Amino acid sequence: MMYQNNLEFAQTNDKNDSLKQFRNQFHFPKNQEGKNKIYLCGNSLGLQPKSTSDYIQQELKDWSELAVDGHTDAKHPWKPYHEFLSKPMADIVGAKESEVIIMNTLSVNLHLMMVSFYQPASKRYKIVIEADAFPSDLYAVESQLKFHGYNPNDALILWKPREDQHYYLEDFDKIIQDQTDEIALVLIGNTNYYTGQNFDMQHITDLCHQNNITVGFDLAHGVGNIHPNLHNLGVDFAVWCTYKYLNSGPGSLGGCFVHEKHHKRDLKRFAGWWGHDKSTRFNMRQDFKPIPTAEAWQLSNPPILSMVAIRASLDMFQKAGFDNVVKKSKDLTGFLEFLLLELNDKNLKIITPQNPDERGRQLSIQFLDADKSLFDKLTKAGVVADWREPQVIRVAPAPLYNSFEDVYQFVQILKDLRYAR
Repeated sequence: MMYQNNLEFAQTNDKNDSLKQFRNQFHFPKNQEGKNKIYLCGNSLGLQPKSTSDYIQQELKDWSELAVDGHTDAKHPWKPYHEFLSKPMADIVGAKESEVIIMNTLSVNLHLMMVSFYQPASKRYKIVIEADAFPSDLYAVESQLKFHGYNPNDALILWKPREDQHYYLEDFDKIIQDQTDEIALVLIGNTNYYTGQNFDMQHITDLCHQNNITVGFDLAHGVGNIHPNLHNLGVDFAVWCTYKYLNSGPGSLGGCFVHEKHHKRDLKRFAGWWGHDKSTRFNMRQDFKPIPTAEAWQLSNPPILSMVAIRASLDMFQKAGFDNVVKKSKDLTGFLEFLLLELNDKNLKIITPQNPDERGRQLSIQFLDADKSLFDKLTKAGVVADWREPQVIRVAPAPLYNSFEDVYQFVQILKDLRYAR
């Protein structure tokens, strides 16, 4: 797309937008005048689809009228409810339906995956993770190492960014080359939460597997805005949340991917009854027999009211078409980058890579001469973005509900606040 720095360009693109009908299907926070705030914080919490309330009301109605019989007789029976989510979720992450399961929350799922896929041996016991991973991932990895009796100071290998805050595959390759025989697991957040850099998952996966290293990814900041194509990549496992770009509500359930090549392996796992063979699950007293799909990693029966909100959002994604979502995502973020560069501000630094294929939806903007007061002024002016220490404002236009005019107006507000005399 050839961008122009004017309101007419933004409004024309909104008028021609194939996804424009979805904007009015979301609830926006309002300013004091009752107008929509400019919401650019979908990388932290997505907006609520207006349909979510109706979806939840249906389950409340079935619960009130059917009680326990809702497990089998509800309009959308609760017993197999998680199955309603698997296909649309698989479409978004590029997986087979049998490889995806919605369950638990992200950090819980990460621990469950490491129980199965982190299998240290006397010599091969180390874990590789990016140095500036989301803190919860780091805590989970460190605690797993300690659980197995290892000191993280020795067993944790950090893939470090360079001075420009970007990660380079040459540095990752050298880690693998130098310590191949000691590495048991590579766990990378496919889109870095701080910089928005999107990693080359194919390269990482292929290199790991060539060296007999298990590889998993945390898709929390990539799911819903990039095409990870997990099955074709051959990734061993992946985890993600659904409350950011997938708009499922605060603290909602996460998702797991387990490649089909692992489904029938006799892997160590923490088991629960909902992962047991469906045909004999309710026979009770018997040995655990795992379902030969990603469902085997389930522990408990699904929390319906949380899953309802996920279904409401995934239904919207299916109507929109994920290819359309990804295309508009790139166009919106590209427009944002173009407008920011047009400011010609030597103290404004975009620490997210410029290549659209090396980033997700988010741009991380660093002002070398400013502190959090600029962000506070943006908030007061009706912009909802995200602040991360030190000095970074994270901005993430979401294609289902953000417009080109949102992006244009955000930059105009920023310009007025920063350069007004």
